[in-house]
Amino acid sequence: MAWVHRSEPSTKTLASSSALKSSKTKFEFDAQAILESTGVLARIAKYGRKEAVFVRGDVSDSVMFLQSGHVKISVGSKTGKELVVAILGAGDFFGEACLSGQTHRMATASAITPSTVIIIEKADMIRLLRSKHEFTDQFFAHMMVRNIRVEQDLIGQLFSPTEKRLARALLLLARYGMEGAAPWVIPKVSQDSLGEMIGATPAQLNLLMRQFKKLGFIKYNDGIEIHGSLLNVALHE
Repeated sequence: MAWVHRSEPSTKTLASSSALKSSKTKFEFDAQAILESTGVLARIAKYGRKEAVFVRGDVSDSVMFLQSGHVKISVGSKTGKELVVAILGAGDFFGEACLSGQTHRMATASAITPSTVIIIEKADMIRLLRSKHEFTDQFFAHMMVRNIRVEQDLIGQLFSPTEKRLARALLLLARYGMEGAAPWVIPKVSQDSLGEMIGATPAQLNLLMRQFKKLGFIKYNDGIEIHGSLLNVALHE
């Protein structure tokens, strides 16, 4: 299989800037301060909706930190179908497989909404993990939590009804439980993107969204407002 290579997005060097000032992971460690204290030169790249951060086959030589927006990780089949294996939000790392010897990307990462990504070269990330033990502990704890979340979502996609998959996707996009109490609001996401996430046709998605709105699970107000009761749909067996 021929590897597909993508041209680099427009980026700028980030040294001691405020680009990461508001970005903290769920463990509240200050990424900006750590990068600056170690002299790590990271790059910042902006991606529009549906734009690829990397595609399967790209050289795997950096770790990404999602400063803002949402990114989906997906794999494709020989029949052309796409399986979304993770939905990431601000504060998530991804592309970390390069640290374990992966030489090329095995999946595709693309922006669901306009996103800002901090790119840390593999060598710099390894140096950071070796020199900053507090960061190392928090990084691996973060990755464990994220991987558990991804595993649960994969199980949901394989064995849950479409309603449950949609509920989980909306809650993940809203970062439920991570940024205060409900209701949570997510920016407007296209029906195409939502349909791809849960494996639903446009007609199925429209019907489900109308049902969710009628039941009070969601409402439209400068985005999609998610009510806490949607958890009942996501957790229902």
